[in-house]
Formats: sequence, C-alpha cells, structure tokens
Amino acid sequence: MRVHRLAFGALAITAGLLLTACQNDNDDKGQSAPSSPPSASSSSGGPGTGGSGAGGSDQGGGKDSAGKSTTGKDSAGKSSGGQGTAPGAGSQESGKAAKCRTGELQITATNGTIDGDPDGTVVVELKNGSGRSCAISGYAGVDLKTNAGSLSAKRTGEQAPSAILKAGQSTFFGISYPFNKSGGSGVRVTGLLVTPPSETKTVSLPWPGAATLPVTDGSGSPVKVGPIGSAGQGR
Repeated sequence: MRVHRLAFGALAITAGLLLTACQNDNDDKGQSAPSSPPSASSSSGGPGTGGSGAGGSDQGGGKDSAGKSTTGKDSAGKSSGGQGTAPGAGSQESGKAAKCRTGELQITATNGTIDGDPDGTVVVELKNGSGRSCAISGYAGVDLKTNAGSLSAKRTGEQAPSAILKAGQSTFFGISYPFNKSGGSGVRVTGLLVTPPSETKTVSLPWPGAATLPVTDGSGSPVKVGPIGSAGQGR
C-alpha cells in the first residue's frame, strides 16, 4: 500500500512539472510575438486628417502619403495657387488723362473781331495732336511782341473750367485788346507768344489782330486773356 502511495505521489509531481513547463512556454511565445503596427491614417477624424475631432485641422484638408499638406499650401508654406495681379496695374494713375504738353498741341491764332465790337479779339486754338486724350485747364501765358518790347496779357479773372481733349479735339481761348484810335502811330505788334497752362515751353505765332495798339500811360496792360475754353471757334 505504501508503494502505491509513493508511486501516485511521484506521478502527481511529474504532472505538475509538465503543466508548469507548458505554461512557461506559452508565456514566452506571447511575449516574443510582435504586435501589429497601428494604421498610418484613419478616416475617423484623428489629428491631422482634417476631421472635426479634437486637435483636427478645420482647413478642409489633411496630409498626403508624402506628408505634404493638401490645404492649398506646400510644405514651405507657399500657396499652390497663382499670383494675383496687383490692383490697377497697367492703368493710368488715378484713372485720369495726362496733361496736355506743348509739343503735343497744334496752336494757331486767328482774328475773331466782329464789326461793331468796342475791342479787338484774337482767338487761339489748341488742338490735341498727341493721338491720346489729355487734360487741360487754367490760363495760358500770353505775351505780345512789340517794337517797344514784350507786353504781357492780363487775366480776366474768369473761372477756368477743366477739359479733357480727345485725340484731334480742340479748345479755344480769347485775347482782347483796344483799338488804336489815338490818331498816332501807337505801338506796333510784331508777334504773339503762347505758353499752354502748366507748361514752360512757348510757341511763337504771327499776330493776326490789328497792326498797332494805343500807347498807354503804363498803368496796366490793355491786353486781356481769358481762360482755356472761354472762346468758341472763330470767337
């Protein structure tokens, strides 16, 4: 009976040792098995995917497989769109026509005196020959060349309107002067000098008015000039 008990105890110990060895072998296999890698991306709105989850971008784009942003900017932060045109580029400043220059104007003078007028009148025409529109306003500089020296015309004081001359279009202004009724030789006029408004270049023209002016006492110029646009064609 004692022999049977010893044999049974030995079998029990052997079975226990085998069970323990099997469990240890299973543990070793569980520890050495590599875990599966997490998914590189998720459509569930995780960080960087453009979703609405916490930390997600709200720019409407995520990143592609190369790690570049798909929100319209490259990895350097530059926009992938084309560069826009600067406002107003290529247009004239302030949308206004450039001023009329002396060299672009065809300037002529004609006699505009009408019978019965108390004073004589010369009409000066300024025609835009530049091939483009130009702006002009104010008073032209007017000087009469005489045998006694230069005589500057005095402004009438009328308001000077602004005008835009299209290519080939003209504007006019008038010069008034007194007739020589003194019976003497008076002052002989030999020419006319015209300087357009805001210009320094002067044009020399023949004087189309009366040949002489009355001699003055030096109290002021008897010759008057009106603003640009103050006279019509022939007047």
